[in-house]
Amino acid sequence: MKIFLFLLAVVAVILAWRFYPVNSWDKTFPKSDNVTVKKVKFKNRYGIELVGDLYIPKNKVTEKLPAIAVSGPFGAVKEQSSGLYAQTMAERGFITLAFDPSYTGESGGHPRLVASPDINTEDKCWRICIALSAAVDFLSVQDDVDADKIGVIGICGFGGFALNAAAMDTRIKATVTSTMYDMSRVNANGYFDTMDKEGRYKLKQKLNAQRTEDFRNGTYAAEAGLPDKLTGKEPQFVKDYYDYYKTPRGYHKRSKNSNTGWNMTSSLSFINMPILAYSDEIKSAVLMIHGENAHSRYFSEDAYKKLVGNNKELMIIPNANHTDLYDKTDIIPFDKITQFFRDNLK
Repeated sequence: MKIFLFLLAVVAVILAWRFYPVNSWDKTFPKSDNVTVKKVKFKNRYGIELVGDLYIPKNKVTEKLPAIAVSGPFGAVKEQSSGLYAQTMAERGFITLAFDPSYTGESGGHPRLVASPDINTEDKCWRICIALSAAVDFLSVQDDVDADKIGVIGICGFGGFALNAAAMDTRIKATVTSTMYDMSRVNANGYFDTMDKEGRYKLKQKLNAQRTEDFRNGTYAAEAGLPDKLTGKEPQFVKDYYDYYKTPRGYHKRSKNSNTGWNMTSSLSFINMPILAYSDEIKSAVLMIHGENAHSRYFSEDAYKKLVGNNKELMIIPNANHTDLYDKTDIIPFDKITQFFRDNLK
């Protein structure tokens, strides 16, 4: 009998951990009084356990609501920009999920700080395509979610993964990308496509030599992250990143971008895997949002040109830079995003 009661208690603890209220607020944005937040855990199809925050409107008036999976920026955690987007959209009547991709934040996966185009996309269909599709898996089976009304929001690098997920996962009925990066393009070609094939070959030589060294040492070398202090000579976009990730505005202790760099050899898988190869086959609605002054604007403009159909839209925000769309609620067009999902998740 004692053994039975002990096992029963263990099961109760496990179930409580998989779906429990968030009591201590550790986000970079203020908590809303109109939303309930619950910590959740689920696995992607690689068996990696992901941790997310599920945002539910307190004034829910119908049994089932449309849902949105939110992820990004690339190298951020759910307590940063994606959580802000998720909470804001929950205030507007959607059930939303912000999560940490595999190998980052509170999610599982070893070694830490690895980025992968396939696993990240999988997480998204929960957030990156395996990440994003795993998010859609989770949302699809929730009792208060209408499984036929699921969309995704991808921020920064997860914008590209969101398009990849939408091209693969027909359960996604609407996609928003905000300040999008094409991570495969920037890794293969460098910023502004300045790397030629000879430069790319030299990069692959360097990274593969690092793989050998990592294996020999039994550790994984990390890239340099953002500097702890600016010299004033950095490109403006580095200053913009610093202003978000390294200051109280957006710093978080679990954020890779706030603290360190990715596993150095992560770039290899992106070089040979163009994530937008089939974006012209996306039949569902897409809204792409980018800042007029963002260094990354060309990613959205070029990706938009490839999309097909009259349900695709590119929205340029006047005077906004790349990171303005991370957290500046007076600049992020939440009214437009809300109407887009209301029109396409019905």
